[in-house]
Amino acid sequence: MTTLINLDDVPVLERQHARVGLFKSQSLLNGPEGSPDNFFLQLSHTFADFESPRHRHNFDQIRIQLKGVADFARDGVMRPGTIGYFPEGVFYGPQSIDGESSTLVLQLGGASGDGYISEARFQEGVQALKSTGTFAKGVYSRVDASGKKINQDAYEAVWESIHQTELHYRKSEYPAPVFMDPQTFEAQIDPWAQQSMGVLRKSLGVFSQRKLAIGILLVDSGSAFKLQPHSFGFVLKGDGEFQGRAFKQHATFQSDDSPESLQAHSSVEMIEIHLPPRAPTP
Repeated sequence: MTTLINLDDVPVLERQHARVGLFKSQSLLNGPEGSPDNFFLQLSHTFADFESPRHRHNFDQIRIQLKGVADFARDGVMRPGTIGYFPEGVFYGPQSIDGESSTLVLQLGGASGDGYISEARFQEGVQALKSTGTFAKGVYSRVDASGKKINQDAYEAVWESIHQTELHYRKSEYPAPVFMDPQTFEAQIDPWAQQSMGVLRKSLGVFSQRKLAIGILLVDSGSAFKLQPHSFGFVLKGDGEFQGRAFKQHATFQSDDSPESLQAHSSVEMIEIHLPPRAPTP
């Protein structure tokens, strides 16, 4: 079954986070808590007071810049239309925002199998650690038994507190985040399209041992199309219909192993993120 979420139906909430500055978000999709395949898809809204230190994660992250400019220092700048893949284990940043920024962010368990902590569980972990230390500018600080001040990345500190073990980062196949400009990729006939009529695809890349694939679908007005199985779709432009429901610009889709057809009413441009099911452990 395919899920459809129109952005207009999702409230904008201001929420606490481990970094500096005002942070608002629209929560779109969540994965299974405690699973190595857990994920969180959100539209995040940050502002000029946002700061994030150079850090890394034990999960994969994909960012699609929709509005404003996000500066990642030595790693590059994301402008509207830029898609970034941030592999687990790879340092990036520091990050700053020029004015106001809106970014679609998918955080998901990577090849390491460490999974991803749900937002609710993370916030519980933050509150628990506040009893023994403080959070400031993306860093958790505490004083040990000898009186020595210990600084640690905020997410790392929360993860270790929840799991009661040291976080070991998987070595990535990539030395740095990968930034992509879809305008530089050639569109080709989409093999998943019905009769390959009116649907083109830009394949941007396949990443890590998870074989995470990122692409752009370009659909003519009036054409039918499908997402690949086990994929996320986000409508960058256009509108259409799915099972009698209208979808609009910035609608989100999630397909399972049997995706149904979508109908474009106007020309549609959609990002597709395909995540194959994890191979069984031998």
